[in-house]
Amino acid sequence: MYHKSQPNPIYLEIFKNLYQFIAEQMGIILRNTASSVNIKERLDFSCAIFNKQGLLVANAPHIPVHLGSMSESVKSLIKDKENQFKFGDVYISNNPYNGGTHLPDITVITPVFVNSNTPKPIFYVASRGHQADIGGITPGSMPPHSKSILEEGVLFDNCLLVDSGIFKEEDIRNILRDNLYPARNPEQNIVDFKAQIAANKTGVKELHRMIEQYGIDTVQNYMEFVQDNAEECVRKAITILKNGDFTYTLDQGSKIKLKVTIDKINRCATLDFTGTSPQTNDNFNAPKAVTQAAILYVFRTLVKDDIPLNSGCLKPLNIIIPEGCLLNPNYPAGVVAGNVETSQSIVDALYGALKVLAASQGTMNNFTFGNDKYQYYETICGGSGAGYNFDGTDAVHTHMTNSCLTDPEVLEWRFPVILEDFSIRSNSGGQGLYKGGNGVIRRLRFLESMTATILSNHRIIPPFGLLGGEPGIVGKNYVIRKDGKFEELAGTAVTEMNPEDIFVIETPGGGGYGN
Repeated sequence: MYHKSQPNPIYLEIFKNLYQFIAEQMGIILRNTASSVNIKERLDFSCAIFNKQGLLVANAPHIPVHLGSMSESVKSLIKDKENQFKFGDVYISNNPYNGGTHLPDITVITPVFVNSNTPKPIFYVASRGHQADIGGITPGSMPPHSKSILEEGVLFDNCLLVDSGIFKEEDIRNILRDNLYPARNPEQNIVDFKAQIAANKTGVKELHRMIEQYGIDTVQNYMEFVQDNAEECVRKAITILKNGDFTYTLDQGSKIKLKVTIDKINRCATLDFTGTSPQTNDNFNAPKAVTQAAILYVFRTLVKDDIPLNSGCLKPLNIIIPEGCLLNPNYPAGVVAGNVETSQSIVDALYGALKVLAASQGTMNNFTFGNDKYQYYETICGGSGAGYNFDGTDAVHTHMTNSCLTDPEVLEWRFPVILEDFSIRSNSGGQGLYKGGNGVIRRLRFLESMTATILSNHRIIPPFGLLGGEPGIVGKNYVIRKDGKFEELAGTAVTEMNPEDIFVIETPGGGGYGN
């Protein structure tokens, strides 16, 4: 319809929205057909479309840490299975060392063919959902003290989930149960996997509809145009940035060192993480795909134009991450906290180096509880950081998490707990010319005996302020026992909850900006 090198601006806008619309429709189907509270209520899932090379084209506005890393999962699948794809196949993966984030985040990938006679896929669609439990040493698969991914749950590495249209249920059940730390609720896993398959099928159907209307060449060309447009938008944003460096220290002692060098002539940037701490013996190691996702998120937020987050945003960036460091660990280092906690630290370190935004609460406050019957996971909101002309926001999910909290009625209906308090934590945001947002206080009373875990950061080191702004207040974790005894918990902790015990989480505030 149009020469490949000359996109029509009207069609560019149309296709940009069409691709995103397809991803949004996938998300609606996934939410409506899933079983777990984690996906159905908390919306801890993401859907996206990829070109034939596995590069991200468009996504719905779901979870940033998923969206920026899913492309690596798709590219890994292409590398492993490229000559084995058949019409009607669907694959499943959660390997953090092949583009995954952490084991509870299950990615379901569907190669898209023009028809059953086409030899190779023309696109890929994928959905990633956080499973309520995928095994591991603690219920909910978010163990605070794991030292290897072998302790974090069941690993799927580009496994065939649907073979030429036939769901391989028995094979998947065998993987879920034949493990050192098997999944605790495989029935729920299976239902959620089917929901992801259905979501992908919706994406395939809508892409076929686009092809029928516009033709395969036009659909493929505009996939590239949308990525090229994102690249150009990021290059424009880079020209107003300045060189900077930052050192960010996590509560557990590891340091993220970052030097940003801006090349305004070529409109590109180098991000050098040399000097970052080596990978650790805990689970705060962030897989390289997670580090890349955090970088992609930051540079997308610096663009004022309405563009989909996609692989084009990364083209102007030269990223240097030493192998074997905290942000690029080697197998089988534990990674469950690297995805949820260290990813937040990378974002704040990058904003700090660029001097554009004070630290957010810098943690997802990952709270899990469960036993053999129940498994539940949630991330808890806090304060966002202040910027050069705005205050931070109270009680929001910040940066790499974009999930919801379960409605109290649903939480208390599905699980034997009572939500006693969920309120803003006053005066927890950092002071400054612009103030950081406040965190929250969340209290849950247990009605049955369960194992509860908390995996969090900024319980020792406060979220930083910028340019004279004060830091936010650190968070707190503690338990009030039935007899009134108070037990303070560390940032990462496991404890046994008995009936009438209360678990309390006070989340950090964001940093202030300016004197």
